[in-house]
Amino acid sequence: MIPWTKKYQPENSSDIEDQDTSDLKKFIENYKKQKKKAAIIYGPSGNGKTSSVYALANELDLEVIEVNASDFRNQDKINSSVGQAATQMSLFSKGKIILVDEIDGLSGTKDRGGVPAIIKIIAKSAFPIILTSNNPYDQKFSSLRKKCELIQFKELPYTSVLKVLKKICEKETIKFDEIALKSLARRCGGDLRSAVTDLQTLCHSSKELTTKSLEDLGDREKTDTMLNALVKIFKTTDPSIAVSAFDHTNEDLDKAMLWLDENLPLEYKKAEDLARAYDHFSKADVFFGRIRRWQHWRYLIYVNALLTAGIATAKDEKYKEFIKYKPTGRILKLWWAKQKSMKKKAICQKIADRTHTSIKRAMHDTFPYIKNIFKKDKEQSKILSEQLDLSKEEVAWLKK
Repeated sequence: MIPWTKKYQPENSSDIEDQDTSDLKKFIENYKKQKKKAAIIYGPSGNGKTSSVYALANELDLEVIEVNASDFRNQDKINSSVGQAATQMSLFSKGKIILVDEIDGLSGTKDRGGVPAIIKIIAKSAFPIILTSNNPYDQKFSSLRKKCELIQFKELPYTSVLKVLKKICEKETIKFDEIALKSLARRCGGDLRSAVTDLQTLCHSSKELTTKSLEDLGDREKTDTMLNALVKIFKTTDPSIAVSAFDHTNEDLDKAMLWLDENLPLEYKKAEDLARAYDHFSKADVFFGRIRRWQHWRYLIYVNALLTAGIATAKDEKYKEFIKYKPTGRILKLWWAKQKSMKKKAICQKIADRTHTSIKRAMHDTFPYIKNIFKKDKEQSKILSEQLDLSKEEVAWLKK
């Protein structure tokens, strides 16, 4: 049985859903003129990074030599498979693209090859090297980033995933319920590959997608959503029901507490109820702090009881009003802050290399002036970007 992810893999760049592949195509076509001999495509899983490489290779009549990043831990395997491919023309004199997939799995330690092995291949390769990553700003990739162009692929909206799923349903003559297909597209979180795999799992034999089959898939996963957990806590005053709310969720306790903190004020309208609920919440946080500090895991039972039964019984009666619970914005803010910090650190690494100082000193003394120059002086910013070897993305970030 051919996986549908392979069967319906895009054949050219126009088939790539909701991603701009122009920068990647330009890099491949102008490879010999490029200052940097490799590119890192980065973004969330299943958003078309690998598919884009194959689609462009087909479009430009190039051969793809694909290796997984884990292969770079074995020096002999590198030399036998990638080393020769990177320097020799193929049998039919076709050009090549060397694709190194999922570099996030690399250990980054010199004794196991990893990043240094990739850098060696880049230095001697006669063909463009494309690497895929979820997060290239990890510290272990600092030396690799200097050798690569960075090309970002955004997260796919559910509408784009839905469009692809509908096309597959038409080609496979699958009868589908519109609501069920939309639910399948939403639940994948922008991971198109995952959505197509789920569709094949559900419909390959039956040729039909219903809301019932989608429920069956959820049952097999044996997990409960945080929304259902919140309903169990907020919409009951029975502690025996509320106490099991987190038993089948796949969120850790930190995130569960953030969900509760975000939605408690939306649900509990009476000041007395809210005060009692936050009293239980704060006590749970104290116990959780002792777990983190001293590893006293026996307190976990008290944390769970206070967050579930404690908050459920804090109200005098159930609130009948429907509330649309939402995920905490704090996680997203923390993620953006981390991304911003990693980009800043990557630029400061380049400043430190040129000024022969530490990253900490470059960040404290030099970075504020560099950022100010990029905002106000176009001529000087051009000179600095060349001297520091900044990527287009780093220059754009400095100008914000």
